[in-house]
Amino acid sequence: MDANANLTTPADLSRTIRLLGGLLGQVLQEQAGTEVYQQEEKIRSLAKAWRNGDQEAFQRLLDQMPQVLADLKMTDANLKAFSTYFQLVNLAEEQHRVRVLSERLSEADDSGQPMSETITDAVRILHKEGLTAEQVQENLLQLQIMPVFTAHPTESKRRTIRQILKEISERLHELNLPKVSQRTKQHLHEEIHGYIVLLWQSDETRERKPTVMDEVRNSGLYFFQNTLFRVVPLIYQELKSALSHYYPGHEFSIPAFLEYGSWIGGDRDGNPFVTPLVTQETLREQKETILKHYNYEVDYLYHLLSPSRTRTGFSSELLANLELERKLIPVEELDVFSRFDQEPYRQKLIIMFRRLRATREANAAPWDGSHHNPRAYRDAEDFLADLCLVRDSLLANNGQRLVTGRLETLIRSVEVFGFHLTCLDVRQHSAVHRQTIGQLFERYQLTTDYNALNEEEKRQLLRREIASPRPLTSRLDFDPAVNETLELFRTVRQAHEFVGPRAIRNYIISMTHEVSQVLEVLLLAKDAGLLGQLNLVPLFETIQDLQQAPQFMRELFAIPEYAEHLRQCGNTQQIMIGYSDSNKDGGYMQANWQLYQSQQALAEVCKAAGIKLTLFHGRGGSLGRGGGPTNRAILAQPPDSIRGRIRITEQGEVVSSRYSDPAIAHRHLEQLVHAVICTTGSRPSFEKQPHWFGVMEELSQFAYKKYRELVDLPGFIEYFQATTPIDLIDHLKLGSRPSRRKATLHLDDLRAIPWVFAWTQTRANIASWYGVGSGISQWIAPDERQRLNTLREMYRQWPFFRTLLNNVHLGLARADMGIARLYAGLADAPLQEQVFGLIEEEFQVTRRLVLVVTDTRQVLETEPWLQHSIRVRNPYVDPLNILQVALLRELRDNTDPSRTDELLKAITLSVNGVAAGLQTVG
Repeated sequence: MDANANLTTPADLSRTIRLLGGLLGQVLQEQAGTEVYQQEEKIRSLAKAWRNGDQEAFQRLLDQMPQVLADLKMTDANLKAFSTYFQLVNLAEEQHRVRVLSERLSEADDSGQPMSETITDAVRILHKEGLTAEQVQENLLQLQIMPVFTAHPTESKRRTIRQILKEISERLHELNLPKVSQRTKQHLHEEIHGYIVLLWQSDETRERKPTVMDEVRNSGLYFFQNTLFRVVPLIYQELKSALSHYYPGHEFSIPAFLEYGSWIGGDRDGNPFVTPLVTQETLREQKETILKHYNYEVDYLYHLLSPSRTRTGFSSELLANLELERKLIPVEELDVFSRFDQEPYRQKLIIMFRRLRATREANAAPWDGSHHNPRAYRDAEDFLADLCLVRDSLLANNGQRLVTGRLETLIRSVEVFGFHLTCLDVRQHSAVHRQTIGQLFERYQLTTDYNALNEEEKRQLLRREIASPRPLTSRLDFDPAVNETLELFRTVRQAHEFVGPRAIRNYIISMTHEVSQVLEVLLLAKDAGLLGQLNLVPLFETIQDLQQAPQFMRELFAIPEYAEHLRQCGNTQQIMIGYSDSNKDGGYMQANWQLYQSQQALAEVCKAAGIKLTLFHGRGGSLGRGGGPTNRAILAQPPDSIRGRIRITEQGEVVSSRYSDPAIAHRHLEQLVHAVICTTGSRPSFEKQPHWFGVMEELSQFAYKKYRELVDLPGFIEYFQATTPIDLIDHLKLGSRPSRRKATLHLDDLRAIPWVFAWTQTRANIASWYGVGSGISQWIAPDERQRLNTLREMYRQWPFFRTLLNNVHLGLARADMGIARLYAGLADAPLQEQVFGLIEEEFQVTRRLVLVVTDTRQVLETEPWLQHSIRVRNPYVDPLNILQVALLRELRDNTDPSRTDELLKAITLSVNGVAAGLQTVG
């Protein structure tokens, strides 16, 4: 592989890329042979020449494809080479980013000022705004930040590959340490070389689709074990230090404000593989993971805490507790306990270790109450009390420095992770609840046809049943689908009993259109004994639902039975807003504007009702799904919509990119916490905001009209199916979830995530920019000079509009019409001319006008590093796209069944390569 780095690439990064590229080139020759190596080099050289302006090189590059495809082993080797190169380059860039962060932190320390977008910087801002310690404490008690892991079909990296890359990353880190000897460098080079061979010889793609439990272990638990157990306690420690610095003398109480949630194993919307048993097994796995971590930490403390009665004192509470524990210890274990009579902390930690082990054994037992181990901890609070007993004894006997560190970290971990590890959300489609209620009401003769009732009649019937003291169901003898829904609510109740009330706190209702759909879930929760114990979360996904959401919530709050449920939940309401479906429904600009307006209106509705609002942002990794820099996105939201409380999804490949490296995970979390803390202080107000709102309304309507003209065009769906890998997603084995809700391909039935995925692979990327140019063009037409000045003013002064257009810059930079035209060639000529002609024309209009409004000459001019990264990656992504187009064409023309599997495998490898090259799969 070419290891030459661009002159503008930082020297340290250039060295790392040269090293990795050179080693990969050696591996390619060793493993695939000289002929393959030379073929790959020829393809790469032609791609670079084309990107450097040689138009003839592009045709010569296309001419290489028949030769490459003639032998699928040659195809596989070329795809593997390019995709592996990107995986290695991504590691190099991650290492560079970690170094830059370290340098910036060092410079900030030298200057005496905190680095921007850190927790210390957030506390500094609050202090500068004049907030008193008492006001900050009040805000802290209301603070709630919960990233939520989801397993959508967009994570293309296997755990096996991820682990190999982790090994390489650790050795790159060692190489970049100061004063590494030449002998050590050579040894590390040899180890990296070996791991690249392992990458080459390991399958990029799965032989089977992952199960839900695979996703639980690989896309969720993996990152807790490898990253978050270390990083999350650091965030709390940094907040504590920052508060002490800016508010000296004040003792702050810091609650467990930063927790994690997960949908993996709980999200059953459209995924038939998520059953009540799978949800139960997920909760067991989560509990086992955290208990195993606690066992390890207690064992560490056992070896650490050796204070003796001959050297220091111990609290009477601890000693009295040990006497009680002595009476419960089995005779055969007394000898070990008595051996440490002079070291009470070790005695206590031995007991704690064994109680944790007993708790793990109990966790594996059935949830029927038949297995009870008196030595097991009842709950996390029981374990926490033991830890606090040790802590308080140390503090009372000159052991402050022994508390700081692992013991303090473990106590904070228990406060955050409990015995549940992460709050598992349950999500189900509203239609499933409607079907369930309809069958229940018919069985008990409450109505003959529930679906035929109008909305008001449904509400009245549901309210009557919610208020009724009698149970609605006893036995599960309905249709299998109804039985499963009823069993799900019983599983939630069992989770509260056997894991704890924090195990499942939220029930999300997808495609919420009517108030009765929330009442249906409330009735099912009440029937399972969960009234007031489960947050019911309506999910507003479409443009119409977002527009109607404020009135929806007013009507819901006015219902006495729901108001009582909220009262028992502490008068808190969580509302989820969907970025992906709204984008698919209305296009980029309309979706973002409707989301902004809905958030502002929902905040006002909740405030008027005396309800504490938490907005749950269903954002994805790509721009079309609400992606982009999290910190800027939060600060660009309506001022009163967050106020220190937010839940936000971490979807698909974003989880891997943000949480694989502890330093990058730490930076992501400190930026997230910084932004949310800043929302508790003074929020900006804009004198011209009413005018700007009017401008945005008109812009978004023009953009929406342009977008709908495209997707409603006769033949558009056929074009989409012909020119993207959408029809192959279910074959790609990326996730357990089907790619569409129904077998037919219709825009409304297609899941938003595969929609964005497909456009990202083709480099058209329409979900992140289409319609924006026409929106601007039509709005400025009456007075171009004056109106352009208005848009420039909005861009300079209004964070929402600035973030919107900056993200369009990124969407345009990642799009490439030359490559997209190749995919368009997979469609029939009339469709290609009609649909792609519109896409290409809108791209040019959008690019031109966005540059004018943002007063820049090039896309991403204000983000030079990102601009450079995309530019140098393009010559390596292009061959993958070209090969993918050729493979798609051959697969659709293929009549040889024996060749189909090989073609599918090659296409999947190309998908992984494009994803690695673009650093997103959509």
